[in-house]
Amino acid sequence: MELAIFGGSPVRNKPLPYAKQYIDDDDCQAVNEVLKSDFLTTGPKAKEFENIVAEYVGAKYAVAFANGTAALHGACFAAGIKQGDEVITTPITFAASANCIRYMGAVPVFADINKDTFNIDVEDIARKITNKTKAIIPVDYTGQATDLDAIKELVKGTDIIIIEDSAHALGTKYKGTTVGGIADMTEFSFHPVKTITTGEGGIITTNNEEYYNRLMNFRSHCITRDIEQLENKDVGNWYYEQLDLGMNYRITDFQCALGISQMKKLDWFISRRKEIVNKYNEAFKELEGVILQENAYFSDTVNHLYVLKLDLSMLKADRKEIYNALIAEHIGVHVHYIPVYWLPYYQRLGYKKGLCPNAEDLYNSMLTLPLFPAMSDEDVNDVINGFYKVINYYKN
Repeated sequence: MELAIFGGSPVRNKPLPYAKQYIDDDDCQAVNEVLKSDFLTTGPKAKEFENIVAEYVGAKYAVAFANGTAALHGACFAAGIKQGDEVITTPITFAASANCIRYMGAVPVFADINKDTFNIDVEDIARKITNKTKAIIPVDYTGQATDLDAIKELVKGTDIIIIEDSAHALGTKYKGTTVGGIADMTEFSFHPVKTITTGEGGIITTNNEEYYNRLMNFRSHCITRDIEQLENKDVGNWYYEQLDLGMNYRITDFQCALGISQMKKLDWFISRRKEIVNKYNEAFKELEGVILQENAYFSDTVNHLYVLKLDLSMLKADRKEIYNALIAEHIGVHVHYIPVYWLPYYQRLGYKKGLCPNAEDLYNSMLTLPLFPAMSDEDVNDVINGFYKVINYYKN
């Protein structure tokens, strides 16, 4: 069968994106009610949303932010990360996982990934820890939990803080426990392509009251009217003080209303994502030229992304050619991610290619296939058929 890129008919008539939000009438009604209310910016819906997320993940506290990057920045502030500190993270992630470290003037240290699970390699974390290490930011890449117990064992007896970047992993369980209440702080993202959405938005969950208070202050300029925090307490009700240099990272109430409505559908979102992943795994597990991401025994994973690796030694094309062929078939593949230290900003800081060989090997051969709850079974079959069509064409 001739490939669409060479003039053949594509496997489907309309392009299928790699991800897309799911918004229904209940979501629209929830947002509309807030738009007609007395509160638009951070108000009662924000607190309600925070409570729902905290309860779901089993954490005492949650602080919602304008986006996931802002939430990570807040976590780094709450952790007391400062100029000269080192923070270890993975290069296979969105740039925000490292940028939040730079916002505090600290130095990102990149640990390589496990070549099978694609998550950060705990043994390489151990090799990268120094007396300057202030925190570790492991990323639950694609939604798969990192080995949190192993990381906690590494930092046992130290002051090193674990900030789990679970932007991909809402609903994932680690050894039977929902991620979000295990690390010192955990971040979730609510960008439209994530498991639930608030449009833009993020949240930090924690069991630490001190971190919670610092997060709350940081989100709103570090300005407070809390009598317990004020230096000058004998002033009128109008009085406030700025305690530190914070940011305006507040989330809106109408975003949180959307989040509350989305949380009601979370069980279905999780179930549908798992159905699609199982179909893909079954279809591709014996396909020559393809290497599937291994799921660690301890992770009951809710995939945000479906990432696989091409075995280019068995194919007569590089990743770019296969990517373009799939796009021509109207299969919206993507690549997640370029190693962070390959980006021009980090190259100018002095990071060199070759730093994390497993991560670089994965980047050079990875593809992300479409995965979102609104995909129909026909959509899923189109992806499978289109992928087979392209891979079989390019086999050696």
